[in-house]
Amino acid sequence: MKVYLAGYNVDANILRELEEKTGKREDLTPEVISAAYARISRDPRPINEIRQSSREEIEKSRRSNSTIIFKMGHHSVAEHAVFNLDVLGVSRFAMEELEKFRLSSYTEKSQRYITLQNDFVIPEEINGTQFEAMFVDMIKEQNKAYFELFDKLKEHVFKKYADLAADPKKHNLLEGWAKEDARYITALATESQVGMTVNARNLELMLRRFASCPLSEVKDLGRIIYEQIADIAPSIVIFHEANDRDCNTFPELKKLAGELAGMGSNGADFPDVQLVEYTQDADAIIAASLLHVASDMPYEQCKSIVKDLSSEEQRKIFKTTWQNMQFYDSVLREFEYVNLTYNIVLSSACFGQLKRHRMSTITAQPYDPNLGVTIPEAIKEIGMDKYFQEIVDKTNEVYDAINKDNPLAAPYILTNAHRKRVLIRVNARELYHISRLREDAHAQWDIQNISRDMVQQAKPVMPRVFEFIGGKDKYNENYKEVFGCLPKVTQAVLPGARKIK
Repeated sequence: MKVYLAGYNVDANILRELEEKTGKREDLTPEVISAAYARISRDPRPINEIRQSSREEIEKSRRSNSTIIFKMGHHSVAEHAVFNLDVLGVSRFAMEELEKFRLSSYTEKSQRYITLQNDFVIPEEINGTQFEAMFVDMIKEQNKAYFELFDKLKEHVFKKYADLAADPKKHNLLEGWAKEDARYITALATESQVGMTVNARNLELMLRRFASCPLSEVKDLGRIIYEQIADIAPSIVIFHEANDRDCNTFPELKKLAGELAGMGSNGADFPDVQLVEYTQDADAIIAASLLHVASDMPYEQCKSIVKDLSSEEQRKIFKTTWQNMQFYDSVLREFEYVNLTYNIVLSSACFGQLKRHRMSTITAQPYDPNLGVTIPEAIKEIGMDKYFQEIVDKTNEVYDAINKDNPLAAPYILTNAHRKRVLIRVNARELYHISRLREDAHAQWDIQNISRDMVQQAKPVMPRVFEFIGGKDKYNENYKEVFGCLPKVTQAVLPGARKIK
């Protein structure tokens, strides 16, 4: 057995410094790895020797990439080339488009931990128009409200959690709680930044979607990203321009939806979190799949066995899968065989966290002021909810004015408190993951509430499947309830949790 380290992420500035000292090098490109790995299936030489050959013949490697990836259809080879991109000065609104891509990795500037500094994007659609002054004035008023709310919330939080405030090491934590509630009044135009890791195959898809997007900021973002990588990897990012599929499909669907509108029931009275579809007989399906993977029986035989088991015998199958787990362990992959679909109305602030669960299927409607806003309880506690709503009402007036002329850019003025309707489908394993992170007492209150509602609606329809679900702070408690004892290695107590009702 042999293992060679073929490559790893290196800061681009280091690579440039090396080139300044040693001269220009054509082989400083991730295309080398892609070209080498593309040849593995047909070249009998050891991989490390193939890589050396790829480094020595860059142009040949690039031609090989183009042939193997795009003419022969082996697109997965492009996934071996990976880019790390710093993305700065992008609005929170455009950031939602960037972070849609499931197989990329993102670490974004958090408005929960960093004090905002009045940085915002004026979209090209508004810049220089009759709406610019109105837009800027509203953003400034929102930001003024942010600092006023932050000051009052900070004082409130320090008093409410006096036990934590007594410890200077907890002051940043408490200030963070104040910031996370104050930010609900800030606009989607607020600037953000993100560190992104993406392979070439997904980057090509991203660039094609951005080129097809009607929003100028997103188009510009795609163009700038492509300029950064075009000379480095020309053979593995080729189909990056706009196409009919991405340009026309959703506008045509929107037109069709408009023609069909009014045929269904009105959604005004629907709850914020509603389980709309789920796999029937889910407990038996997962129990059977667990027997299947642990035996030599076909799945249908496993289903037949499970069908004849008592409730407690079925429960024993599930308990066997949980009894050796710790709070950081995932439930088994067999829990992915059943699904739940939810219709959720949630704030922009909350959506920013839900969208991170990219193994789910998440699609969203545009922001809609008619869905109202989410006002943090802490803002009500300090008596600033009327002031908050006044800012929201003014924001809605500016939105309405812009929306009549330019509906594409109007959402930039909406706040983190404004809401949208989301359709999310999760398998049972992913809901366990969401609950473990988001029902935890250390999670932000808005996503806590959403995830708790999701779990509460899931338990009645899949009682065996979700008997062990819960936030990681409740892991020991849940374990003891199911097994009558604590796990062999008990979870460390994590300080600073804020209990949310």
